[in-house]
Amino acid sequence: MTNRAYNFNAGPAALPLEVLQQAQEEFVEYNGIGMSLMEISHRSKEYEAINAETQQLLLELLGLESGYQALFLGGGASTQFATIPLNFLKPGKVGSYIITGSFSEKAYQEGQVVGEAVIAASNKAGKWRSLPKASDIQLDPNSAYLHMTTNNTIEGSQFSYIPETGDIPLIGDMTSGILSRPIDSKKFAMIYAGAQKNLGPSGVTVAVIRDDLLQEEPKHISSILRYTTHASNGSLYNTPPVHSIYMVNLVLKWVKAQGGVVQLEKQNVAKSNLIYDVIDASGGYYTGNIDPDSRSIMNVTFRLPSEELEKKFVKESQQHNFVGLAGHRSVGGIRASAYNAVPYEACKALADFMIDFQKNNG
Repeated sequence: MTNRAYNFNAGPAALPLEVLQQAQEEFVEYNGIGMSLMEISHRSKEYEAINAETQQLLLELLGLESGYQALFLGGGASTQFATIPLNFLKPGKVGSYIITGSFSEKAYQEGQVVGEAVIAASNKAGKWRSLPKASDIQLDPNSAYLHMTTNNTIEGSQFSYIPETGDIPLIGDMTSGILSRPIDSKKFAMIYAGAQKNLGPSGVTVAVIRDDLLQEEPKHISSILRYTTHASNGSLYNTPPVHSIYMVNLVLKWVKAQGGVVQLEKQNVAKSNLIYDVIDASGGYYTGNIDPDSRSIMNVTFRLPSEELEKKFVKESQQHNFVGLAGHRSVGGIRASAYNAVPYEACKALADFMIDFQKNNG
């Protein structure tokens, strides 16, 4: 396979080539069972082994091998925006939210539907350019939880710190940044992520929840919406997305083979710096959407001098085998999502393309 595109899609996103090749080899018949995992019963011993191993691998890579449960759910991270307050926002309490972009704002809006939700900090007035400092966070002592988005996919920012919340549970949407860099996962009572960025294909959402949050079962909501239901059934309460979870299993093994999260961070910093260095050296031709101290190593966002040039940039990039560089429809511009599986060579090729484009269109 020599004609692989330079895939900078924001999600579903690039998967490691080695993972795709192994999945291809095992697609028609898995492990000598005479059928594909696409056909297997989720009650079979073969799938139950995959399910258990994948949970263990995820907890291990997050450094949470005790005191937490890993769940595999449907509906994407957007469903978690609603499920979190349904499970944890009790009457008389408030859900607190740090608003740093489109998705954290949607999570806050879902909290408002369920109960009382408040904004603990926001950088919206500054057009998302720089993330709130720890001292900017005003945490209501009556909070049921504090919710944050650790990496903002659309805007291109990421937190460099984890807030101290005391006894108030901290919940993190890590959809675009999970396993991209070391993080003190023990500071979180709950971590969740749609798989389609750094964990695997779309179709499964992971939720890692501390045991104490699973002690009380919320009787006022349907069983399928309770985290306790999925935890007590090992994520097998209803039919899970078997093949997507199998793919997550392969990706997690790939992460370990790369040297784990510490080594991936080194690679991700080097990859994103290739692009940021071109932006910073362009004399203003390329302008980053985010202040340097808040830049994401996963989602690099920038603008060109005009929308016409941005359209030309995207069109020409496609002719050079680049995919997915148009910014989100809500903000425009350019976005290069350099997730774990995006190779260094792809980022180097993009940096070279950007330099040539400026020379030819400056």
